Amino acid sequence: MNARDLTRLGVPIGEAQRRAVDFVATFILRGGDKARLAEEVSAVLKSPGAYLKDPLRSDFAKSILSAPPPPRSDPVHYRQWGEELDPESLAQMERACLLPVSVAGALMPDAHVGYGLPIGGVLATDNAVIPYAVGVDIACRMKMTVLDLPVRDLDRKSEKLARAIETETRFGVGATFRERRNHAVLEADWSVSPITKANRDKAWAQLGTSGSGNHFVEFGKFTVLETELDLPPGEYLALLSHSGSRGTGAQVCDYYSKMAFAKHPDLPGEMKRLAWLSLDSGEGQEYWQAMELMGQYAAANHSLIHASIASHLGLEVRLDIENHHNFAWKERHVIQGVQREVVVHRKGATPAGKGVFGIIPGSMASPGYVVRGKGNDDSLHSASHGAGRCMSRKAALQAFTWEKANRVLKERGVKLLSAGLDEVPMVYKDIHQVMAAQTDLVEVLGRFDPKIVKMAPSGERPED
Repeated sequence: MNARDLTRLGVPIGEAQRRAVDFVATFILRGGDKARLAEEVSAVLKSPGAYLKDPLRSDFAKSILSAPPPPRSDPVHYRQWGEELDPESLAQMERACLLPVSVAGALMPDAHVGYGLPIGGVLATDNAVIPYAVGVDIACRMKMTVLDLPVRDLDRKSEKLARAIETETRFGVGATFRERRNHAVLEADWSVSPITKANRDKAWAQLGTSGSGNHFVEFGKFTVLETELDLPPGEYLALLSHSGSRGTGAQVCDYYSKMAFAKHPDLPGEMKRLAWLSLDSGEGQEYWQAMELMGQYAAANHSLIHASIASHLGLEVRLDIENHHNFAWKERHVIQGVQREVVVHRKGATPAGKGVFGIIPGSMASPGYVVRGKGNDDSLHSASHGAGRCMSRKAALQAFTWEKANRVLKERGVKLLSAGLDEVPMVYKDIHQVMAAQTDLVEVLGRFDPKIVKMAPSGERPED
């Protein structure tokens, strides 16, 4: 019995759930019937006062009596894609659906634990935005360009391609360019928030950089499978990047999350990072404008990376596709039979409205896919944003060695320029299983196989 099961039974979030877990463990240890667990927990929930002197149940009963009431009695409806998702990501989704501003949700097959809302979590709210449900790396983005260079040059000119990546972007926390890049996004209104105003110079210094964590720039083979991409079916050389709004985006999240925390001090500790700002408030409107600006800024970063690398190599772009996640959109959806405007948060989830193109990567040594959304209403027009981690960074550092990782990379023909051990292929779920779990959300138009990969070097703090 996990946190999701306890929430469904009505056990208050926080101390009461911790005491419930202790009760369940002791009950089983003493030979109790596992089939009666739900009945036993429900009995204490119904009449906690009757168990205050019961040696086995008293702590659980006392915690129920002292627990604050939940934001709502039952979670709003959400649907899950994929099997065997980790229990804590399910519990996080369950808690998010208990918010009074929540109206619907969905959980993608790449789901894993995040802050507040799980990565792969989609949450629709009523006129409210949740900074941590957007995420720390606001508007994190995928971009792919197909270049007019033959695929065989991935081998023949690998040194030249690698040099182009290392010259035209920067990796690592706080990475900047000595000679700053320029883009029209600098002419936008950076005074929409005190945070964006104060960080404009930092944002300028980091224009065109890629950061750390799971962010990458890589060359690979792109196989066009369908004609809808304005390229004949076949194999092409392509450039793929993944990064977001860098340090400024993180500062925006930190500032407005703390503001949201202060407005909702009664939220249980486990739900603190789900604190929201009303879009009727000045703070909510300010955050929204800052988030939108970070979306423009993240797009500018990718635009500069791709344009600079193409220019460095003297190449033309034949196809350009991009999408972002870690964002909130005002959209119209049918909720409980009624079409209405809602705020859709996609925390590590790809927009997949009908006909919308997107990119879903795998890992540094497994394929990614260009897809077209099917507009599935149950998923709030969303799909996964990647394969999803199957273990924490700490666990990865303990489980793997570079000797093992390099064998995998060599077998798959991947040249790795730099990365941390916590980003090796084995820390990610099987992308083929993830894609198989969401055939009702997207259709595959093309496949990207990484061949020359650069990420932040080992030891860098993750910014994803």
